[in-house]
Amino acid sequence: GKTAPPATEPAPTAPEKEPAPAPKEEPTSAPAAEEPPAPEQHPAMEQPTAPADEPAPVPTAAPAEPQAPAPAPEAEKPKAEPPSSPLSLAVEEVSENSVTLTWKAPEQTGRSGLDGYVVEICKDGSTNWTAVNEEPFLSTRYTIQDLGSGDKIHVRVKAVSASRASVPATLEQPVLIREILQLPRIRMPRHLRQTYIRRVGDAINVMIPFQGKPKPEVSWTRGDQPLDTSRINIRNTEKDTIFYVREAQRSDSGKYELTVRINGAEDKATLDIQVIEPPGPPQNLKLVDVWGFNVALEWTPPLDNGNSEIKGYVVQKSDKKSGKWFTVLERCTRTSCTISDLIIGNTYSFRVFAENACGLSEKAAVTAGVAHINKTKTAYQPEKIPQRDMMEPPKFTQPLTDRTTTRGYSTHLFCCVRGFPQPKIIWMKNQMEIREDPKYIAMIEQGVCSLEIRKPSPFDGGIYTCKAVNPLGEASVDCKLDVKGKI
Repeated sequence: GKTAPPATEPAPTAPEKEPAPAPKEEPTSAPAAEEPPAPEQHPAMEQPTAPADEPAPVPTAAPAEPQAPAPAPEAEKPKAEPPSSPLSLAVEEVSENSVTLTWKAPEQTGRSGLDGYVVEICKDGSTNWTAVNEEPFLSTRYTIQDLGSGDKIHVRVKAVSASRASVPATLEQPVLIREILQLPRIRMPRHLRQTYIRRVGDAINVMIPFQGKPKPEVSWTRGDQPLDTSRINIRNTEKDTIFYVREAQRSDSGKYELTVRINGAEDKATLDIQVIEPPGPPQNLKLVDVWGFNVALEWTPPLDNGNSEIKGYVVQKSDKKSGKWFTVLERCTRTSCTISDLIIGNTYSFRVFAENACGLSEKAAVTAGVAHINKTKTAYQPEKIPQRDMMEPPKFTQPLTDRTTTRGYSTHLFCCVRGFPQPKIIWMKNQMEIREDPKYIAMIEQGVCSLEIRKPSPFDGGIYTCKAVNPLGEASVDCKLDVKGKI
């Protein structure tokens, strides 16, 4: 009887433990509670079931492992190209304890894109580069703070992407940390912003002003090389620089770079000089053809263009009789031409000059042969014109028109007549023929009849008639003239 109660005592203890999880895990533990009752004798089986419930989260870790294939693309990242170097790194401003830099984004940012930039500095004389920003930033302008006044530092900037960093862009000169009162700036004159053209033998004397405080450091280069001081004289002041060549040669042509620098801050300008001279003569001038009054010429460009583009050609002719040269074409842009309107019976020579910005070539190309304009024999056969009766009685094609004039002002009467033979013209006033009277001047020219009445008075008003008479008949026209007194 004592053994039975203990068996019943553990039973309640077990349910005491089970009811607690029952409200939370009852749906999941219920089937588990039904199956284990058969092997009640193995409490150890209950423990494995508990860990079996615990490993359930392990499958959640297992799905995390399937995500491990993500490292596969990580293996591809080293294959991605890094970004290219930042461009145009320059000093914008320097103060007693800081320096401000500017640059431009790299041409290539890589497949993964650009994360930002890292700025590094190194004191002059040291090789220990240190980054001044902890995290990359995307701005292309940065101010390095807390620098020591009087220090010289080297500066470089790297572009950083997810793959790796670019080759750094480095300032050519160390920056002296000192306050710049005025940044350097070159004030290139307007006429020097384009190509500066001079002739061979002319002097080149160019003054270029600039500004900056303290006194800037001025340097000239040509193709990244220092200038030949045996030919070019440079004189610098606090405000300008003078570029001087006593006698220019074609070898002086080129692009010269001026740099004005103050403690790492700088400004640059380019002076483009072109020294020219007249071109050589055209080559291979040929008399291609002669026909009628025309001549065709051809040639090739000169071997030497005088260091300037050929603008055109000047073509001249000379006839054998006078021996004088006359220009027939100016600024001919092609290397061939046709000359017309030559005189029959004359013999001509031709020459051609080349022309550039400096002028005409000193010599001309002359044709080896001459062109003779022959007379062409033509048999003239007069055209047979049928006889036509040209006789015609007088006929007015334009009548007289009434006029009003002012006393004392001469006036004219006009009309037009035709007829063959040419009719005789008779002027009449109020049906009375006007004969030799100095007040009237009658004229006829090419069928136009005119009567001038000089300084008329009211008495000269009336009806005027123009009458035309020839053997075939007569015709007449009238008009009224009114002469008013002066107002």
